[in-house]
Amino acid sequence: MHIRTKSFFVVIATLLTAITTIAQSKRVDSVPSATLLRIVKAEDERRWDSDLRNLLTSANPAVRSRAALAAGRIGNESALPELSSMLANDKDQPVRAMAAFAIGEVESALAANSLLTALKDAAQSSAVRARAIEALGKIAAALPKEQQARAAELGAAILNSLKSATDREEILLGITAVLRSKPADAGPVLDSFLSHKDARIRADAGNALARLRLKDGNAKLQVLLISDADPVVRANAARVLGATEEKAALEKLLEAATKDSDSRVRVSAIRSLAALKDARAGEPLLQRGLAITDLKREPLPSELNEALEIATALGRLYPQKADPAVLDWLHKGQIELNHAAPEVEVSYVRVSPDKYLSEFGSDAATQKRALQEMLILHWRSGASIASALGEISNLPATVANKPELMKAAESLLQAMLDYKNSDVKANSLLPLHTEYGVPDVLRAYALFKPNDLVAVLKQSLDENDVIVRATAADLIGDLPPSEENTALLVAALPRALKDELNDAAISVLNSLAKQKSAPANEAIKSGLDSADYVLRKRAAAALKANGVGDFSARVAPANSRNTSADYRRALARLGKNVRAVVTTTKGSFTIELLPDLAPLTVDNFVQLATKGYYRGIVFHRVVPNFVIQAGDPRGDGNGGPGYAIRCEINEVPYERAAVGMALSGKDTGGSQWFVTHAPQPHLDGGYTVFGKVVSGMNVVDAIVRGDVIRSITIR
Repeated sequence: MHIRTKSFFVVIATLLTAITTIAQSKRVDSVPSATLLRIVKAEDERRWDSDLRNLLTSANPAVRSRAALAAGRIGNESALPELSSMLANDKDQPVRAMAAFAIGEVESALAANSLLTALKDAAQSSAVRARAIEALGKIAAALPKEQQARAAELGAAILNSLKSATDREEILLGITAVLRSKPADAGPVLDSFLSHKDARIRADAGNALARLRLKDGNAKLQVLLISDADPVVRANAARVLGATEEKAALEKLLEAATKDSDSRVRVSAIRSLAALKDARAGEPLLQRGLAITDLKREPLPSELNEALEIATALGRLYPQKADPAVLDWLHKGQIELNHAAPEVEVSYVRVSPDKYLSEFGSDAATQKRALQEMLILHWRSGASIASALGEISNLPATVANKPELMKAAESLLQAMLDYKNSDVKANSLLPLHTEYGVPDVLRAYALFKPNDLVAVLKQSLDENDVIVRATAADLIGDLPPSEENTALLVAALPRALKDELNDAAISVLNSLAKQKSAPANEAIKSGLDSADYVLRKRAAAALKANGVGDFSARVAPANSRNTSADYRRALARLGKNVRAVVTTTKGSFTIELLPDLAPLTVDNFVQLATKGYYRGIVFHRVVPNFVIQAGDPRGDGNGGPGYAIRCEINEVPYERAAVGMALSGKDTGGSQWFVTHAPQPHLDGGYTVFGKVVSGMNVVDAIVRGDVIRSITIR
């Protein structure tokens, strides 16, 4: 067989590239087991010391790279000199790229110059430049207000680098860095990428324009909305046109909202029509809503996601219009969904606040009976009704009877709080776990600034439910600082520091920080003695921000619940195919877990699934064209397993079907996880990716809020 010379060299080059790629993907396997155990343990304990520092100069590039990643995950600024040196001098390109990624994870301006130098170095590979531009975006976004001049400087460098970028990864990470750094004159540069042949680049450019609310690409986006072959591009085009309130796009948005074949495009267009507030969109959306019937059937129809978006839009398009057809459709939704959908309840208030309140009756006895009938359905019903009543406080001043409406809504919310605290609860007339809805009632009540608000919040600080106490502390922090508020928070902190869940303690510390007084700062110092690493970190950050001093030395190391056996079990999965089959009321989907990239996160998920922890848990959060989220035993978005795990941030991007760990701040993961409907680049490097859905994304797309996990089987 004769092979032409040119083809021969092409084949050889292809083989060499493949071999290099395989070698890089297996780098974790070339780290000696004992060394990897040391690294993972140090990461888990958030411990930066000489043992880990010495690994940065190992003769083994895989060890250097893995140690650099650990330094980034730990986030100690003391590691920045070594990471900067690796970025500039390491002979191994993947190690330099990882050093840049790690610097970005530390989010400190101290190493920004080393990243700027790397961007200007023509000898650096495109992979290194891509990670350098990504890191600069994270640093610019994290800078405090007093360093905005430096942030602007970094943003300008990012934008200049993006202008000349040709490598795909460099362009994608550059667009996200622009999104984070918000440089001046970003619009024309992002607009230029809307014409790129790569659909993902077009989609990301649209995503950045939408989040930055820039109009520069609107002419192209109107064309892309209708004609682009990629549904994510079309969906993001719709988002931009709504975010920038492009009135000229009304007809195209209506076409996308009612006729596009992809539900992600339809819901994005519906949201944008709501933003335009053009009444001409109302009737077509109502007709689309009328075509979606029987929302209460089991399993819950996937069309429910779209129906809720339409409900929200109609509330925006018919403010105080009391349109009978719209109200009839919304009322049908109230009945079918047992008053448990806040989107429907809030929209009803927006369309006709008078009629909404009239449903409760005109006297106290009638109102009490009406509340009993609604609250007995489920705690979600109470939470949704509270959100609707709170919306009355947001009515425009032009509403003639707003004072009367405000008074009536405040009275109903007060009745809900009284009802919750009454003896009726002992007679089981309230639904089980009614306290789950109380935070929503408290937040709604606070919107009216009632005279007894501080007294109500003080009482709530004594509740047993940790989330109720956390909510009360948050609301106190929203009030003007005072000696009384400080005293309440100081008194609540000792109990909060002893809770199994740290939600209340975090809220109390955050609100104490807002008091900016000596007694408050003194109380915050007690958080430095907590066994909880997250609480120590929050306390140190608050004290530093208030100018009390630098207590960072008292933060690390973190106490880990993992034993040596746990680490070994987690690391034993490296290189193996580990899958989780998630069976839901809508069907099953399969997650390929990523133990090589997030071993402890995967192990935590596997252990919970094996114990049956997820059986019967609902998908409590579904945002179409964004994520589905589950794993909360409470079902209100605030629950967890009673402990927190450390983040294992990696370079895996949030593409469609990525599985990530939900957080309420760094290192606060536990049992909640999510799956993305579409690429979400703004999540990259902020949330641990520990899996990807490899089959059954049609099931993921069909899931709605309230669908249930029947089982998760690990294979």
